[in-house]
Amino acid sequence: MDTIDYYNQYASNIFEETVDQDVEEIRQEFLDMLEEGDTILDLGCGSGRDSLVFYEKGYDVTPLDASEEMCKLAEIHTGLEVLQMYYEDMAFEDVFDGVWGCGALIHVPEKELDEILERIIDAMCQGGVLYLSFREGDFEGFQGKRYYCDYTAERLERILRETGRLSVEKVWTTEDVRRDSDVCWLHVLARKVS
Repeated sequence: MDTIDYYNQYASNIFEETVDQDVEEIRQEFLDMLEEGDTILDLGCGSGRDSLVFYEKGYDVTPLDASEEMCKLAEIHTGLEVLQMYYEDMAFEDVFDGVWGCGALIHVPEKELDEILERIIDAMCQGGVLYLSFREGDFEGFQGKRYYCDYTAERLERILRETGRLSVEKVWTTEDVRRDSDVCWLHVLARKVS
């Protein structure tokens, strides 16, 4: 079973686990770098939790997820059309003022991250804002039925800088919003530069 199959099979459980998680403080860090009405790509939108907030705050949001079942649930939850698409199939050019990737790339093997980052950066307008979060650590491999790739702040900053197209604005860590989790999360905000 690959990771997308996992999300398709357990979509209802994942929806229930994530839809009410409070990430408002982190979302606001991202929105503070944007203008009202800007275009936002919600990468790996899952339940649609963040897409709905962006939409209700007046942003032009495009939710995207690779899991067909998660897309269906997100459409019901948000009332928005959700693009079902794998990251490696994205072919946007200078479309989005902001890309929100809350835990969106945690299952991407490090060897595939560069290509996906290039597609994300291509999708962003000049000066656009990128938010990503990852589990903090140095583990890469399967945990249960899902593949994970964790990062240290130093490693993630290096990867983003090596694109030559991003200026890293802020990196910080938080504890998991889930009370029963000991995972720490690494957050990064970056801008697309010429």
